[in-house]
Amino acid sequence: MSPSSLATRPDFAVKPRSTLAELRGRVQPLADQIAAGAAQRDLDRELPFAAFAAFKASGLGALRIPVHLGGPGGSVADLIEVITVLGEADSNVAHALRSHFNFTESLILKPDAPRVLRHLEDVIDGKLFGGAHTEQGTKRPGDINTRLTRTDRGLRLNGRKWYATGTAFADIASFSAKTEDDELVTALLPVDRKGITILDDWDGMGQRLTASGGVLLEDVEVFDHELVPRALNGLVGRHCSTLRQLHLAAAAGGAVRAVLREGLDYVRKQARSAAHSPAETAREDHFVQKVVGEIASRSFTIDALLAESARALDRSAATFADGDPHELEDALIKSSLSTARTQVIVAELALKAAEQMFELGGGSATSRKYNFDRHWRNIRTVLNHNPLLHKARVIGDFFLNGTTAHLEEGKVF
Repeated sequence: MSPSSLATRPDFAVKPRSTLAELRGRVQPLADQIAAGAAQRDLDRELPFAAFAAFKASGLGALRIPVHLGGPGGSVADLIEVITVLGEADSNVAHALRSHFNFTESLILKPDAPRVLRHLEDVIDGKLFGGAHTEQGTKRPGDINTRLTRTDRGLRLNGRKWYATGTAFADIASFSAKTEDDELVTALLPVDRKGITILDDWDGMGQRLTASGGVLLEDVEVFDHELVPRALNGLVGRHCSTLRQLHLAAAAGGAVRAVLREGLDYVRKQARSAAHSPAETAREDHFVQKVVGEIASRSFTIDALLAESARALDRSAATFADGDPHELEDALIKSSLSTARTQVIVAELALKAAEQMFELGGGSATSRKYNFDRHWRNIRTVLNHNPLLHKARVIGDFFLNGTTAHLEEGKVF
């Protein structure tokens, strides 16, 4: 069944919602609301539940759903700009939305699957999706010990997950597990179901408010209709994997925008010229101007790279509808390669910008009341999610030898 014919089915009623223009108009006011108190939240380790309530009310969670399926029809480029704007307000909030938009993307690329109808309505109605698949203590990342077993009481899920980013703020979450036959599956469950405990034990130095810790699954009831196969290396999985990676880069890019904004505010309102400077004020000091110029240039470059990689993902998303397998494969490789290159360079530019921020002032720039160091900590933590050295090597192998193995695996590219 084609996406266009889906909307004509009697069991799928397209409900008019906000237009794309209306949603775009809500982004900056929402970001301003989230930015208020962001530095203090980080100091106090106060999870941003209010920010997520405001996000859900905004309708932005449905941004990528096409018009013919009841959504506003936003592009990947629209999404990445929204994530970057929210990342400037609070990179924790931007990052914690990654599972939701990954799940939404998978829905719109397979709109004829029966379960999609129900979940499209969930997204349009404002529900957020989270999830956790990684586990601690395994031999290698990706190994799964969580088990789904069939008992005399029905299916039951038991295990402990890690990196449950955003799940504390979600309504529905996906958890990977192995069946008694060692088949890898995903259970999509309401987070308030009995036996699901979100631990909030993330202890990273950065992104402290993403709720990226563990989830305990104890004898959780699962129904057959809540199970789906888990395949990262399928065509949809590969596209969504690249989107997840660009989402991380956008969160870091937003943090760099915050470095520039907060740095400008600090120089204009607080910083003094150095004792040996001929300038009367910090804003007139040539060295301060140079640092601001470099931070602004780094932020500009990051934005340009994010936009280019988003366009590559828009091309691969569009190719799904065209149905040409050769064009789709080419588009998936190109978008994967584009995002990998973007991440390598964003890492260099973003970390340097966050470090340079402290060259805008003297000792007072390190005051805890400003909490400027959270930007470097947050950026560094985002970048640690996947091995950048491996990305650079894979990029080099592609250009030298045409190797695409890792670009096709649907994991970290």
